[in-house]
Amino acid sequence: MKLPHLLLIIFLLGCTRAEAQLHLPTLPVLSGLPRVQMPLLQKPLNDLDNLAANQLDGLRQRLADARFSANRRTLTHDSHGELIVRERILAQPSGDAARQRLLAEPGVSLLETQTLDGLDLEWLILRADPALLARLRELDPDGTYDLEHIYLGSGEVGAAQPAASSSASTVSNTVNPTNPTSALRIGLIDSGIDARHAALKRAALTRFGCHGEIHPAAHGTAVASLLVGQDRDFQGALPGAQLLAADVYCDAPEGGAVPALAQALAWLAREHVGVVNVSLVGPANALLERAVAAAQARGMQIVAAVGNDGPSAPPLYPAAFPGVIGVTAVDTRRRVLPEAARGAQVVFAAPGSEMRGAAMGGGYAESRGTSFAAPLVAGLLAAARAQAASGSAAFEQVRTQAIDLGAPGRDPIYGWGLVGEALRSAY
Repeated sequence: MKLPHLLLIIFLLGCTRAEAQLHLPTLPVLSGLPRVQMPLLQKPLNDLDNLAANQLDGLRQRLADARFSANRRTLTHDSHGELIVRERILAQPSGDAARQRLLAEPGVSLLETQTLDGLDLEWLILRADPALLARLRELDPDGTYDLEHIYLGSGEVGAAQPAASSSASTVSNTVNPTNPTSALRIGLIDSGIDARHAALKRAALTRFGCHGEIHPAAHGTAVASLLVGQDRDFQGALPGAQLLAADVYCDAPEGGAVPALAQALAWLAREHVGVVNVSLVGPANALLERAVAAAQARGMQIVAAVGNDGPSAPPLYPAAFPGVIGVTAVDTRRRVLPEAARGAQVVFAAPGSEMRGAAMGGGYAESRGTSFAAPLVAGLLAAARAQAASGSAAFEQVRTQAIDLGAPGRDPIYGWGLVGEALRSAY
């Protein structure tokens, strides 16, 4: 055999072994997008990462477009293309006189006065053309006015794989009294949860929203499992802890709108929950910012995904509100996901690719995105807070454990650095 042929065979065998050892991710296929298979010999690893990034880059827009297409009578877009509830303006007038002027304005009518017990806030939900927003702000410059924006999940859940264990029929519905995390409490604002899943049967779950109805969904189920899940071969950040979960979607056309998020924050404030995970993203909103600030003033620490709109995209919220702990995601090599947002809102990084989470109806699914990094940070913070003298001390405890990545100190890509890496082995 000629030497060049022999060298080629050795090279190909070596590449095959490398491909087997890399455990390349099996990425979820988004609706309407075909799975693209690229042989390793044709594309380097960076290009495979870019394939994953391309599936999430623009995901929020695709989700918004799908919601709009299915609910054109209820939803529309603001001047920036963000999804909003049609003919809705949220208003917090500066006083009684401003309120009277507001309600006397042509084209404006009062739908509801929303009282947020626990946050000491109250605002009005108006029926009005969004085009009137500038006029209302001009009439009452000391008031707070904005549109009713919609917030969406910050990651994608893949197809479910069969459960590896048979614990679904043997796990108790009660908290494990010998589990040291069973006394801990953590909040979640997301979509509904499939609490019948084996990984969630050990969690003490208290629900809020949807008028008592249960609307389980893939995103909320996966995030909840990463927070408190516990199964024979699966463990979340706080296995067996008490989870106070607010469903802000309820399968409603206007699901994920500002009033639902604000009511969820108010409920968690009334329940004196110290740490809350929000793996949802959307635009800046003045009324939601008021609710977040009120919750923080009562000692609540909000951990939020920074989003997957790409490194050059504008900041997403609530992660970018002051004081919120924004979380980005890294892969198994400690590299930031190419699709992850960057900026001053990034406080920590955590694992967020090749993540294993509970899937609807049983089994587990691979998930990717900043949505699935945030609950790891929230779990670490809640555990630290149970032992620390204050929320700020708990934050410092987590910060000192961070592995500094990127530029020395805090940077706009990794924040203070990577935390929760040891939790990855459980997924």
